[in-house]
Amino acid sequence: METNELLWSDFEKVEMRVGTILTAEDFPEAQKPAYQITIDFGSEIGIKKSSAQITKRYQKEDLIGKQIVGVVNFPKKQIGEFMSECLVLGSVGDQHDIVLLTSDLKVVNGLRIS
Repeated sequence: METNELLWSDFEKVEMRVGTILTAEDFPEAQKPAYQITIDFGSEIGIKKSSAQITKRYQKEDLIGKQIVGVVNFPKKQIGEFMSECLVLGSVGDQHDIVLLTSDLKVVNGLRIS
């Protein structure tokens, strides 16, 4: 498998931060099964919304309080009538089975991933 090589300066532009999921709701209007989630990224970034296709592995109630990793400096993306403000990161397996990237230990919301 060939990968595209990035410059270090390109990687530094991507703001990956740790945040805590506050809410998770069904998103029936999405083309693929997804949740609408709100995430607290701390006082500097604030609360952001995202659409996440994580319904195969996660129940809504199990997501509340979970710390995840997200990209907070992509442009907003309109998904139906919902505006996604960040990208939740996860590893993608067979049949689009996504496992969220999380923090091993509880950390302060908003910490930058480097």
